[in-house]
Amino acid sequence: MKAMYAHWQKWVERRSDLALWSTFIKWIVLGSVVGVLSGTASAFFLKSLDKVTELRMNHAWLLFLLPLGGALVSYLYMRYGKNSSKGNNLILEQIGDGNETIPLRMAPLVLFGTLVTHLFGGSAGREGTAVQMGGSLAEGFGKLIRINPLDRKILLMCGISGGFGSIFGTPLAGTIFGLEVIAIGLISHKALLPCFTASFVGDIVATRVWGVKHIHYHVDVFPALGATVLLKVILASILFGLASILFSELTHYLKRTFTALVTNPMLKSALGGCIIIALVYIVGSRDYLGLGIPLIQDSFTTDVAPFAFLWKLIFTSFTLGTGFQGGEVTPLFAIGATMGNSLAGILHLYAPFLASLGFIAVFCGATNTPIACFIMGIELFGSGGAVYMFIACLVSFLFSGHTGIYTSQQIGISKSQWIHIPEGTTLATVKQRRKSKPEADR
Repeated sequence: MKAMYAHWQKWVERRSDLALWSTFIKWIVLGSVVGVLSGTASAFFLKSLDKVTELRMNHAWLLFLLPLGGALVSYLYMRYGKNSSKGNNLILEQIGDGNETIPLRMAPLVLFGTLVTHLFGGSAGREGTAVQMGGSLAEGFGKLIRINPLDRKILLMCGISGGFGSIFGTPLAGTIFGLEVIAIGLISHKALLPCFTASFVGDIVATRVWGVKHIHYHVDVFPALGATVLLKVILASILFGLASILFSELTHYLKRTFTALVTNPMLKSALGGCIIIALVYIVGSRDYLGLGIPLIQDSFTTDVAPFAFLWKLIFTSFTLGTGFQGGEVTPLFAIGATMGNSLAGILHLYAPFLASLGFIAVFCGATNTPIACFIMGIELFGSGGAVYMFIACLVSFLFSGHTGIYTSQQIGISKSQWIHIPEGTTLATVKQRRKSKPEADR
């Protein structure tokens, strides 16, 4: 078999037309398989998530089982997870220069863990679950067909795109997200066709085959382009970028602090569950539990509490910081949309318009993916505010600095020519460099 493949490869290399067609067909097939796997996994997850959320809403007492649920999931990861506990960062590391295996067990573990988080009231998202399922399924498929190391990286990027595109119903944003999230400032065009295929097929499988319904938000008015409006949008976008820093840094700080204070993962998650319960009674509301979709919907239809974005940020940071499973992106949507709604009165702008900018801009600052977030804005809200959405993403991307929710994300190109960052530096190592520099200067 290997001899036949080697003979075919030599023959194709002498025919450029055959080489192009072979590459096209190869990645249409492989990307489609990953798309089918990712889309099916996302559909099962979304339908299950709806069920557990409905259960939590109908049975308020389930919140008091959150510490127990967190301890159970932490036990499963401690007993069976191995390197699955790295989550999205494990996938990013393997697309870079990592030499670890992404275990197939990551998919059921993160699926079960996220459902438990939402069943009992933790504040978390769903993108991390979809990406991890897509990545682990892509890895399993790659092993099955004995794919080479270079193609393995592309297949893992397909897993990210397929998971992201199918979980949000945004195939174009999913395509670019899988390319853009790997390294800040760098995009691999060799993975463009595979990632698009995986994201496009994943979305079709989830929506048309399995009947998943995605939530859409309506913005019916975009202001006319003018200097005053542009200045207000830039100011709001700076604040969105700073909010993304606050979320990322607080979440990472809580992870480090709780890990240092409570070495047993089960006790750490149980303590986190108790903190979330206490926060519910301090705030006097359960609005900040779960995904935060009602908060997002309110941001486009009515006025929300002025500091709703801050409470959602705190709830989510404590949930993820104490070891609960789930993503960050949907809570980031909620943080951005509610923050935009709150700023609308101060800046005298239409609230749904500013909520739509916050929706994508806070997410952009936390993931360092401005193009994907801009495209997502168009897919969700239409092209009427395209200029404003592009500005919001660019400004938030710049002002979020070299921070983000994915610590293994590489910095391909520094965001400023006056900040020198060596090649191959990740968000985690750039933070370590900042800490060690003052000591070296003494």
